[in-house]
Amino acid sequence: MAEQGKVDPMHQFTIEPLFGTDHWNVAGHNIAFTNSALWMVITVVVLWVFMLGGMKRALVPGRWQMAVESMTGFIDSMLSANVGPRGRKYVPYIFSLFMFILFANLLGLLPLGLVGIHPFTITSHFTLTGVLAIMSFSIVLIVGFWRHGLHFFSLFVPHGTPVWLLWLIPIIELISFLVRPFSLGLRLFVAMMAGHVLLEVLSSFVIDSANAGLMFGIPIGGASFILMVAICALEILVAGIQAYVFALLTSLYLNDAENLH
Repeated sequence: MAEQGKVDPMHQFTIEPLFGTDHWNVAGHNIAFTNSALWMVITVVVLWVFMLGGMKRALVPGRWQMAVESMTGFIDSMLSANVGPRGRKYVPYIFSLFMFILFANLLGLLPLGLVGIHPFTITSHFTLTGVLAIMSFSIVLIVGFWRHGLHFFSLFVPHGTPVWLLWLIPIIELISFLVRPFSLGLRLFVAMMAGHVLLEVLSSFVIDSANAGLMFGIPIGGASFILMVAICALEILVAGIQAYVFALLTSLYLNDAENLH
């Protein structure tokens, strides 16, 4: 691929069966173990190791323990600020959600291609981000109806709504509420996919300019390579921001379910 100067920016998102499981079927449905499933497992294992190493409860915490405690404290503070005292019970879920997305984003940026391993960014697929969003949305619905019953529908009639708008505002609020899981999953999916596509396109510029000779290779290829490095640094920042935004919005939605604001 590199010798011909051809780079397919979408090839990196292809889901492929591994370990000869492409013919595994149950009730006519293929259940192959794919590269996406593999990196989900890797992400969970990395998260588990991270937590295991930080649960030593040493009197004088080391850096690893401090890292875990800092992250849990960060999530606890976010829930306290957005949900209130009732938010503490959601710390395990929001922490797991945030760390899973963060590690999945960062693992997809590792330069493992240098050793022949192709990292797969699982959050660049709407199937995964959509499932995470539906999980969060389902918890919001369960909590909302469990705590408030049918009074939960008052969420769609904001306080102070004029009587003459009661026929319109609830419809708008309901549509906005139902769009939440779609926008929540789409935001993460688009951000991660766009960054990886951009990096792949820039790599094609480097390859094509290098094949064209020094006249094009040095100015165009060099500029593209420098821009790739800058975009990589930006992608690391985006990986953290997107994990935070997903967790923050989930916290805000839980606040609606708990407090009907």
